[in-house]
Amino acid sequence: MSPETASDTRSVDLHVHTTASDGDLAPAQCVDEAARLGLAAIAVTDHDTVAGNAEALARGAEVGIEVAPGVEISVDHPTLTVHLLGYYPEPAAGGFRAMLDGLQHHREERNPRILARLAELGCPVDAAEVMAIAGEGVVGRPHIAAAMIRRRYVATLNEAFDRYLAKGAPAYVGREKPTPEAAIAALLAARAVPVLAHPGAMGARSIEEVEALVARLADAGLRGIEALYHACTRPQTEAYTRLARRHGLLVTGGTDFHSADRPGVPMGGRADGLCLPYELLARVKEVRDTL
Repeated sequence: MSPETASDTRSVDLHVHTTASDGDLAPAQCVDEAARLGLAAIAVTDHDTVAGNAEALARGAEVGIEVAPGVEISVDHPTLTVHLLGYYPEPAAGGFRAMLDGLQHHREERNPRILARLAELGCPVDAAEVMAIAGEGVVGRPHIAAAMIRRRYVATLNEAFDRYLAKGAPAYVGREKPTPEAAIAALLAARAVPVLAHPGAMGARSIEEVEALVARLADAGLRGIEALYHACTRPQTEAYTRLARRHGLLVTGGTDFHSADRPGVPMGGRADGLCLPYELLARVKEVRDTL
């Protein structure tokens, strides 16, 4: 780490969603929000798509906010809900593009099945309404939940997921996802830095279960762990940080920002005591240069 990086007090947020997936702000608006908050940089990490990166990069150049293009990939695991973040992917890389196309296709196949189950449960939702809520973004369960709120079947996003849409709930429909190893291979082929997202939100029953997964993924090429995350307790953060060091992995962090009205914390996390120094992004870039 250079002396310049060591003394850098600027803040970043390396996990931000936009309307390209299930965020409430357009990519340019996310950059504007970062500027309003005095952040130095954000990473745009939409679900299974890089569609928002170009707009965010262009706006960042206009207002002086560094934008790290990224993605968040849903991967298959028999018991845990596992996501991988990928920083600085080359979008045209063949295996990476094929993986994203496959994920999008399976999302599109799943949504009508979810709506059919909701109708059977007495909560009919119109597909056109869901698509209007999603706009140009990738249609997913949060958009279905928003339509359910509009129809007053539920009062909140959390209620929609808990009662109907979460894994194991009556309207849940699974979808095909790549294995973690396949996703990491596709990210590395696109020169993206693969990071395990929010290990505290995977549904693991113990740190040992997380450690077993990390050991497996480190062998496959994982480069980091998102140990700094709003939902982690201090002991969890310390445990995940030790785990990263044990396996020679980066420690990264982010708020999983969607909007001020959605679960999580404000972009940047400073209002909630989440410390996300620029050093985190500097180290990601150092690793990216080695790929």
